[in-house]
Amino acid sequence: MDTQAVLRSVESQWTGSIVPLLIDYIRIPCKSPHFDTDWRKHGHIERAVALIERWCREQQIAGLHVEVLRPTDRTPLIYMEIPGDMENRGVGQARNDAKDDCVLLYGHLDKQPEMNGWEEGLGPWTPVLRDGKLYGRGGADDGYSAFASLAAIRALHEQKLPHARCVVLIEACEESGSYDLPYYIEALAARIGKPSLVVCLDSGCGNYEQFWSTTSLRGLVSGVLRAQVLTEGVHSGDASGVVASSFRVLRTVLSRLEDENTGAIKPAAFHAEIPAERRRQAQATASALGNSVYNKFPFVPGMKPIADDLTELVLNRTWRAALSITGVDGFPALANAGNVLRPATAVKVSLRLPPTLNGDKAAAALKMLLEKDPPYGAKVEFLTEQPGTGWNAPALAPWLERSLNEASQTFFGKPSMFMGEGGSIPFMAMLGEKFPAAQFVVTGVLGPQSNAHGPNEFLHLEMAKKLTACVV
Repeated sequence: MDTQAVLRSVESQWTGSIVPLLIDYIRIPCKSPHFDTDWRKHGHIERAVALIERWCREQQIAGLHVEVLRPTDRTPLIYMEIPGDMENRGVGQARNDAKDDCVLLYGHLDKQPEMNGWEEGLGPWTPVLRDGKLYGRGGADDGYSAFASLAAIRALHEQKLPHARCVVLIEACEESGSYDLPYYIEALAARIGKPSLVVCLDSGCGNYEQFWSTTSLRGLVSGVLRAQVLTEGVHSGDASGVVASSFRVLRTVLSRLEDENTGAIKPAAFHAEIPAERRRQAQATASALGNSVYNKFPFVPGMKPIADDLTELVLNRTWRAALSITGVDGFPALANAGNVLRPATAVKVSLRLPPTLNGDKAAAALKMLLEKDPPYGAKVEFLTEQPGTGWNAPALAPWLERSLNEASQTFFGKPSMFMGEGGSIPFMAMLGEKFPAAQFVVTGVLGPQSNAHGPNEFLHLEMAKKLTACVV
């Protein structure tokens, strides 16, 4: 492989066509179905599919097959297939035999909602190029994935280098839990075959200075927790001291789950043993990143992380359960907050789970914990959403470890790093279970301050180019 030619190819593709297409993609508010229940009527997901499909069909890759699957009751999926080296040459094994093995590359095109707090001049659907970064919702999570996947394969073809048969899947409901993906994996099973390597471009990186491979992902249980104490609001001066506030009922119930002083999750049902190898990798990550383990976050002045030990902070965000309250209902706006004891309070609960914990069992345990013996006999209910089981990567094959290190040294000048991620990619647990013999390279461009799902999300362009070269 001529690595300088790889860099030239990748740079040319990114500068010449990928960045302009990503600018158009960012303008499309193709929110995931959970955030846009009328997504079919609005047509934004279809616009994003059409934009990506058109670019993919234009790529000069021998044998490239591009297809969009649109079952009437599903979100669409872009399916692409590139024949392996023997098929390119028209010799060797028959097509059916070649289908037994492949490299499976994955990404998604749906987006998180807008979120408040964007800086002046920036916005979720307003692409802005600034200081080597492309700002806007979805460019890094995960609009670049289809482009990077084919750019990597095209770079191989330009040098006439052999490669395995490749299958590329770009789904449209990942941010809603990938609820349609199991259907597609089963429907396409004969065409996909048995991947020996899965490359997922929907993860993060600890910095923008080397190649990062994700070793684990946390699971997730989310839902709405609601406490009701009255059928209607009443004067707070009349009722307080007699009727418990619905907010205090919720606070009491949540204290069964979380120690509000430390953030530690109390019940043993939400904990899992951390493998020794993952502890060693967390220590290496902490050593490589230093204080950027926490100072990548936009703390208010005077705010500190919840622990001083950097390795423990890495393990907290990758292997330990953690609670976040991501939404609230039942409160009037401050300007309209009269002296009323409100009848009910509801909050959106997001409980991150250790990678090896079963999501369904955790959801059942959480529902029982929150609903049993409600304080004062209040009406307390927890309505769970589809839970997600996390993922822990299989042992890394020596050949793949060598390849990752060589790629990182070649294109970044530093060795590759291995780190767990605190978020979830439902696809990974599914594929890990279905293809237990496969190796996994889970990587991405979501590094410090890139702020996926939040305001001011950006794609670090130099990182994206070098990562694409590493995939080659």
